[in-house]
Amino acid sequence: MLTSISFEELLTSAGRDLGQTGWHTITQPEVDQFAELTQDRQWIHIDVARARTGPFGSTVVHGFLTLSLLPFFIDQLLKVTGISMGVNYGLDKVRFPAAVPTGSQVRGGVVIAAVDTSKPGRAATTLRVTVDCDAAKRPACVADLVAMFFR
Repeated sequence: MLTSISFEELLTSAGRDLGQTGWHTITQPEVDQFAELTQDRQWIHIDVARARTGPFGSTVVHGFLTLSLLPFFIDQLLKVTGISMGVNYGLDKVRFPAAVPTGSQVRGGVVIAAVDTSKPGRAATTLRVTVDCDAAKRPACVADLVAMFFR
C-alpha cells in the first residue's frame, strides 16, 4: 500500500516500516533482455537447457536485475510530497542471500532506516529494501538504497 508523507514528515520518519509490495514474476525473456543490456550472458542466466543440470536446477535471475527492481518496489510503497525532486544517491550495504529462480515471484519490503537532515532543504534517506522470493527461505536481496529528496 502506498504511503504518502510530506517532506517535513519524512525528516522524522526513521524506523518507519512501509510494508511490502505485491508479488512480481520475473520471466526468462526479462532475464534475457537484462543479459543483453548488461553484456552478462553467463549460462546460469540464459541457457535454459544447461541450467537444468546446473547448481540451481534452472536459470536464475541476475543479482543486479533483482537490485534494479528496488526503485520499482519503493515507488509502490512511498510517495514524498512537497519536494522538487528525488534522486537515487547511492547504495550502501548490498547482499544477495538467496538465488532467484527464473519464473519465480519477488516482492519488496521497505523500511525508512535513516534520514540525514544535516543539509538544509534536502533529506538523504536510507531505505532498507528486502526482496523476498517465493521460491527461497532467505531474502533474495537486502540493500540500503540512499535516496536524496530535495524540497
